[in-house]
Amino acid sequence: MRASCYFCKGKVVEPVASVDFWWGDDLKIIETVPPGICQQCGEKYFSPEVYKEMERLAKSPGRAVSRLSVDVLRYSPA
Repeated sequence: MRASCYFCKGKVVEPVASVDFWWGDDLKIIETVPPGICQQCGEKYFSPEVYKEMERLAKSPGRAVSRLSVDVLRYSPA
């Protein structure tokens, strides 16, 4: 994993996190993912193995451990 962020050069750490993952038009939240996260700007980095597993989970129907309801808002200038 990267030691420093490509964008801001901040320190990249490897906590366990929840990740929002789009699979086509479907938003999936994948919990307990081990990404690298920049402590300064929040950019996330994934190893190829972790990303492949997230793809596998996202396209597997019936694997959800819970469901959320999310509000969708449309921006319009005042």
